[in-house]
Amino acid sequence: MLDLSPFVNYMVQGSLILLAVLGNRVVSAKAQKSVLRHAAGHSGGAEPQTGKKARGLDEILAANAQDVLELRHIVKVFPGVRALDDVSLTIKRGTIHALCGENGAGKSTLMKILSGVYTKDEGEILINGVPAQIRSPADSERIGISVIYQELANIPELNVSQNVNLGKELSNGARILLDTKRMEQKTRSLLDRFQLQVGVRQKIDQLTVGQQQMVEIAKAFGSNAWIVVMDEPTSAITEADKENLFKIIRELKENNIAVVYISHRMSEIFEIADEITILRDGRQVIAGPVSEFDENKVIRHMVGRELNDIFTREKGAPGEEVLRVENLSRKGAFEPISFSVHAGEVLGFSGLMGAGRTEIMRCIFGLDRPDSGAIYLGGKKLEIRCPLDAIKAGIAMVSEDRRREGIIPHMTVRENTTLAALPWISRFGWIDAKKDLSITEEYIDSLNVKTPSTEQLIMNLSGGNQQKVCLAKWLNRSPKVVILDEPTRGIDVGAKYEIYQLIQDLAKQGKAVVMVSSEMPELLGVCNRIVVMSGGRVAGEVDADNTTQEEIMTLAAKYA
Repeated sequence: MLDLSPFVNYMVQGSLILLAVLGNRVVSAKAQKSVLRHAAGHSGGAEPQTGKKARGLDEILAANAQDVLELRHIVKVFPGVRALDDVSLTIKRGTIHALCGENGAGKSTLMKILSGVYTKDEGEILINGVPAQIRSPADSERIGISVIYQELANIPELNVSQNVNLGKELSNGARILLDTKRMEQKTRSLLDRFQLQVGVRQKIDQLTVGQQQMVEIAKAFGSNAWIVVMDEPTSAITEADKENLFKIIRELKENNIAVVYISHRMSEIFEIADEITILRDGRQVIAGPVSEFDENKVIRHMVGRELNDIFTREKGAPGEEVLRVENLSRKGAFEPISFSVHAGEVLGFSGLMGAGRTEIMRCIFGLDRPDSGAIYLGGKKLEIRCPLDAIKAGIAMVSEDRRREGIIPHMTVRENTTLAALPWISRFGWIDAKKDLSITEEYIDSLNVKTPSTEQLIMNLSGGNQQKVCLAKWLNRSPKVVILDEPTRGIDVGAKYEIYQLIQDLAKQGKAVVMVSSEMPELLGVCNRIVVMSGGRVAGEVDADNTTQEEIMTLAAKYA
């Protein structure tokens, strides 16, 4: 018997997405026409693409084997900011091309033009020297471009198979109902290729961020693309997953497929890439073979300055105990764990994906309820039933899932910055506009947030600048404990330097800082002590000054 539930689910999800896009408003005929025009990848007063224009692209593709794609002198302007200014990029089959730059340099904007999400304002796109228009994601897909975005693009309410096959659903012989069995088989085959042990019928929102990212990668590899764009693909995955991903990337290269690799991790660039292009402030500053670069040269061109002593942890005896956790546990996530953090101390948590690090932090902050254990702040036992209880006690947390739990995308930079401080800056339900603006401007300046104005929607900022706003939001509360879950995920080396400095400043102020990170050099350079998790258990605790990456990895694999 055919399963009708996926079809019903898809119809429901489609309706919900449409309602979300239209903002739950009644839309006029004129507005509907505008929505349809923009959905087709057009802007301004341009009419939807005609059949003749569509055939033009097909003719180009039919007459030219896609060997080289060029973006020449690309310009893209948004209100208040020139995101791209005369940028060129050449992508050749069978090469791995690294695209580097600080957050806000224009990398993601350039890739969104390549993928048809944005249309260019000036410049041209050529396939083997022949001009081609990319006006929509459909055009990009027909050219053979597949993009894996840093910010996950899945639908949480759908399962893994439904997300992997979204837009490419398989139907039965009559082409009426979805062939769930074939789609699940296809999905399982892709997941096995990446050694990803999750269920094809498992809901996406039940997976970790790292697992979700691997699903997105598997989904992209399920298409017949000759250019695969990867935007920070290793930002939330384990070292083992990274090695498997690199193996597959090399296989793609051997099969004459091009990879555009966007990353802030210098070691990855030099391990995997053939060519490199560096952007800064929306302009191309240099390009060439990777062999002509070293790490210092890349960083210098990215940030426009030298970065010396990126890790500046000061040695010194920590103060009195601030946070103590005793026998905290949550079934299926982690076994009883105990630890303490002192004033002026940075305690790191290391481990493989699924080790239980994030789950512990969520329980401390009240996002999840533990099954047992106790949490003490300043020697006083806390009753944390929800995040509000944690916030009132003086605990702040920056989530690893910035998009869903860190920011409110359709609110401004100002509104996001002062969100946690509203009780301080309001009276009788009225917000003090001067305080609101003053606090925002103070943190924009001190954290070097790159934004055209305080009223810019935060979703229009780069990931690194969004993260700075997330930090600013909690600093407003003057917390006693700051929990940072993957605080530099998807952030460029210059912004990392600034966040490391901020962490040290918090420690100097006597704050107790707990940091979860998948980057070994980061943990060793920033933290005083490191708790290593494995399979939901504490595998060991090490002193950052007297350990190695190898020792930490050995402990991380102890119970895995």
